[in-house]
Amino acid sequence: MIKVSSGIIFSLIPLFGLFIFLIVIGMFIVFAVRGVSRWGKNNASPVLTVDAAVVAKRTHMSRGTGNMHGHTSYYATFEVESGDRMELRVDGQEYGMLVEGDQGRLTFQGTRYQGFQRTNAHFH
Repeated sequence: MIKVSSGIIFSLIPLFGLFIFLIVIGMFIVFAVRGVSRWGKNNASPVLTVDAAVVAKRTHMSRGTGNMHGHTSYYATFEVESGDRMELRVDGQEYGMLVEGDQGRLTFQGTRYQGFQRTNAHFH
């Protein structure tokens, strides 16, 4: 049987705590850099308006913990004339107004949804 000194174990606990702390800080930095990068790319992208159809809608709910409330994110997938599809995050009010099969003019900037105007145009 191998005997391990309790002093060694207790000296490793602070190192383990530091390791976890560094992982959390590292993840925070990675997410912050990604967010700033996406924000910059969106700002550098032109605002485009194209013919599109709403082909799908979905929601993503994150649960709250303790006394924190949960949050719902809303997404709509649009198909443009070329057949390419893009999923854009929309606010709850816009999500409620969009119906799968709607056709119209989609305005977006990079990955930012700007609006959708329904028309009677068919491009399929």
